[in-house]
Amino acid sequence: MSQIKIFFCLVKDGLSAATTGNKTYHIWMASLTFLMLLGAYCYRIQLNEGLSATGMNDRVSWGLYISNFTFLVGVAAAAVMLVLPTYILKDFDFSRAVLIGEGLAVSALVMCLAFVTVDLGGPARAWHLIPGLGRFNWPDSMLAWDVIVLNGYLVINLTIPLYILMNKYQGKAPNRNVYLPGIMISVFWAVGIHMVTAFLYAGLPARPFWNNSLLGPRFLASAFAAGPALIILALQVIKKYSTYQITKTTIRKISLVVTVAAQINLIMLISELFKEFYTPTHHSISALYLYFGLDGKNALMPWIYTSIAMNIIATGILTLHILRKDIRWLNLACVLLFIAIWIEKGMGLIIPGFIPGPWGAIVEYTPTVVEIGVTIGIWAMGLFIFTILVKSAIPIETGKLSYANVKNSTHENKN
Repeated sequence: MSQIKIFFCLVKDGLSAATTGNKTYHIWMASLTFLMLLGAYCYRIQLNEGLSATGMNDRVSWGLYISNFTFLVGVAAAAVMLVLPTYILKDFDFSRAVLIGEGLAVSALVMCLAFVTVDLGGPARAWHLIPGLGRFNWPDSMLAWDVIVLNGYLVINLTIPLYILMNKYQGKAPNRNVYLPGIMISVFWAVGIHMVTAFLYAGLPARPFWNNSLLGPRFLASAFAAGPALIILALQVIKKYSTYQITKTTIRKISLVVTVAAQINLIMLISELFKEFYTPTHHSISALYLYFGLDGKNALMPWIYTSIAMNIIATGILTLHILRKDIRWLNLACVLLFIAIWIEKGMGLIIPGFIPGPWGAIVEYTPTVVEIGVTIGIWAMGLFIFTILVKSAIPIETGKLSYANVKNSTHENKN
């Protein structure tokens, strides 16, 4: 019972910390709230009109929602690149960033589930994905596997940090024998969530654009580039607006992870282009549409060439040690890389898989205002959750917020 009481005190104090801050903090949270309300309004329109309010159709049945889902699965998986060196390899330069990475993983997974929900047309349609209620079709269905790995990874990323924070809140050292097995599982699970998502696409024989043995490894490479790139940017914002100290060594080591992943991702892109265009077949037609257009239709060309240009520039900056050490160039590279991989996972992967259709029809896809509004709302929700998690966890991590302080404060009030 005492642990339950401590848990509720932890939640209460965490929420208290999350709801206090300076003017800049309140403007940030108010802005996210406005964007969430805007997204909710757009989603209400979609619920009333159905998926006809989106740019999706019978030919292109996955659009902006699933594109963001695919990208965010990678962002969630990227937390392992901080967990692995800290807890397994005992490189504690990463330890200050682990808490931030875990919070980012939780936020990304919540957004993933939200994007799947809105793509279904409504939350009531998700009942058949619940084991015991609907037809789960496990283990035959890759979609069933995806449901398991995503929700399982969310549970892991909630329970392990909660256990560690609970102990720190009480002034105790966490027991490695308790959390280390979970850490080990999370390392393999993180790889699994993105590999299973890749297999979900690669296992669709009617979509030859996705039938690529490099799809899974490239998903991981792009994830381990975009996710840590976002963490680098987040760490600098946290360092600027809080007392949580992040050393230059931590930033530099994470940037090295981003560099290697970005280089591997670029090599895999070149390998895919060689496969598609050196000896093209009729299965290369989606790639032809993406890179060169077909029958005068080329809506995706600006997207993919923008992505490639950003990818090359970012990887070039990261590869040059003198530029990577300069925080301004590093930030530019991280922003470019994040946007490039977001485009690559969406407009460069999901959409062209449907174009042209099985009978050769070229039906192009453009997201509607409703889709964009819902997407912005979900991203705002993710940033809102991430902000609350970080704002609550940092005082506990630094020892400023503890159960002993709460008890002493309560005792003084009584006296």
